[in-house]
Amino acid sequence: MKRFTKWMVRHRGIVVILCLLLLIPSILGMAATKTKYDLLYYLPQDLDTVKGQKILLEDFGKGAFSLLVTEGMSIPEQQNMENALKEIPHVDSVIGYASLTKGMLPVEIIPEEIREKFSRGDCMLSAVFFDEGSSSEETMEAIEQVRKTAGEKCFVSGLSAVVTDTKKMVEDQEAIYVGIAVALCAVVLMITMDSFLLPIIFLACIGVSVLWNLGSNYFLGEISYITKAVAAVLQLGVTLDYSIFLWHSYREQKEKTGDKDEAMVEAIHLTFMSILGSSLTTVAGFVSICFMSFTLGRDLGIVMSKGVVMGVLGTVVLLPCVIRLLDGAIEKTSHRPLLPDVGGIGRFVTKHYKVLAVILVIMIVPAFYGYAHVNVYYDMSRVMPQELESVIANKKLEETFNMATTHLLLVDSDVPQQDVRNMTEEMQQVDGVRSVIGIDSLLGAGIPESIVPKDVLGMVKSDRYQLMLINSAYVISSDEVNAQIDTLNGILKKYDEGGMLIGEASCTKDLIACTDHDFTVVSLISIAAIFVIILLVQKSISLPVLLVAVIELAIAANLCLPYYFGQQLPFVGPILISTIQLGATVDYAILMTTRYKRNRLSGMDRKEAVQNAVSSAAQSILVSGLGFFAATYGVGLYSRVDIISSMCRLIARGALLSVAVVLLLLPAVLLLLDKLIVHTTADMRCLK
Repeated sequence: MKRFTKWMVRHRGIVVILCLLLLIPSILGMAATKTKYDLLYYLPQDLDTVKGQKILLEDFGKGAFSLLVTEGMSIPEQQNMENALKEIPHVDSVIGYASLTKGMLPVEIIPEEIREKFSRGDCMLSAVFFDEGSSSEETMEAIEQVRKTAGEKCFVSGLSAVVTDTKKMVEDQEAIYVGIAVALCAVVLMITMDSFLLPIIFLACIGVSVLWNLGSNYFLGEISYITKAVAAVLQLGVTLDYSIFLWHSYREQKEKTGDKDEAMVEAIHLTFMSILGSSLTTVAGFVSICFMSFTLGRDLGIVMSKGVVMGVLGTVVLLPCVIRLLDGAIEKTSHRPLLPDVGGIGRFVTKHYKVLAVILVIMIVPAFYGYAHVNVYYDMSRVMPQELESVIANKKLEETFNMATTHLLLVDSDVPQQDVRNMTEEMQQVDGVRSVIGIDSLLGAGIPESIVPKDVLGMVKSDRYQLMLINSAYVISSDEVNAQIDTLNGILKKYDEGGMLIGEASCTKDLIACTDHDFTVVSLISIAAIFVIILLVQKSISLPVLLVAVIELAIAANLCLPYYFGQQLPFVGPILISTIQLGATVDYAILMTTRYKRNRLSGMDRKEAVQNAVSSAAQSILVSGLGFFAATYGVGLYSRVDIISSMCRLIARGALLSVAVVLLLLPAVLLLLDKLIVHTTADMRCLK
């Protein structure tokens, strides 16, 4: 390795050029990587709801659908609009009163219970089906065309409309996210580092490694919009301290030798060995997310694991060469760090460690209770900005037709039509069901079959299944709609054992079950993986337990606050934050403990060892924690997408809480349990 690093430092200009040339395929890869905006896409493929969506696409050519509410249109105008919508690319079919009757029946002769399914006052209802999935580029383009074609009198509701608006909002803000993170990190580095040029160098090199990572996503084919939005910010936050480690090591080596190249070679070697252990815990946290059955975790976990690896490569390959090239400029822009002396923290902690230990014990119950009872939400459309077209349309649908969501029903085509009518009548009696719409419900209302055109029949009947729509007054992810789905499924299975109830509400119900399971699995895997890493690094039985427990307390303190303040978190928040915060900040505890062990082995007593460890590690921990906070907090404040905003604010707060716990509470634990640690740590038994 040293031979390679010597060559690299000597030929630093060539190395920098090669690293910059890699940006070309990276940028091309970024442009070619598709983005998914529908979170339900990441549900396990073996669920009936997911299988039903595939059947809908295979048998009926229908992937996504939207309900349209038109205002102030006559029947001929409605028919003309529906006909125009059918001509839009990727619109498979349009089902509404005008489409079903082709304008041949006056509204007045239609029975009221049928008419109310399509008409309320001067508003009419239509369903538009698309031949691609909810988050496909084709469907989102078709939604935009539907809005233009239908005009201002039409409100386009449903998941596909929400996804379309989410895409526009995220794409408008992505570059700003990175700009905010970079600007705030630069401020932190200006305060804490000893050169005004260093922050620019650090952030530029990290930016290159971020582009390498995002470009390599091309091999994944596609990533979620959440991953795309936060990957750069998270990578900046979790890998920033690697650059700081290298600089401090280089500065120390320069004092030992007059040869700057030799000093940098030694600094690279020492930094690589130091950040290898640090990066392993961070990667372990991200890898554990990959075990979620809800595969958004795998999406984010793979991208961020790559990001940490790319960050390490950028630190030990690109950054040393840039520092050596600009060494003179760095020295000319040097200044005293503006961060005040933090050595007093060590004296404070050792003086008041018993009080701090009591505080730690008192925190445990309320922190973990709130952590276990935090409220989460699953319906992303409910927290979108209220001025979005899709949000306005969903409200219009709910207020006018008393419909909050729509279920799709796939019934075997061989089920006798009388059974279908009986099933429809039973379903209409279920609490919250506003209407059940299908060809057979219309035929049962006395409309002759001959008046239903064959092309219309083909929209809702295939060789295997017939399609029905159930309109519900209950909102997605509510207890009421979940109970309604169970009741409807019970009725369906009575008439058709192979029938399927699908749609956004059913998928969300499955999502709730998946994430409840995932939370337990992912937490256990991340704790176990990081426990093993610390066990191997520290050669101790007790220290892995203590360090993981301390960071878990910081995680609980972070996630309990929304419970006590009456706030709701997006459903992925607790799962992702618990693993990200553990993997990214347990390094602070490892650094503190390593210094404590080294001091004890050098002959210091427990108080002196802990005080010195806190004093010597405090600045590094503060700089790292403040950098992580800066990279995420500004994005959390700015973002209008609640799932991104909530995650970034949680990560930022978690970084500060981990810093506080490690600097104030962990030292108290080390002092109180010094004898236990000595007896259970292999290289400390000589102190017994």
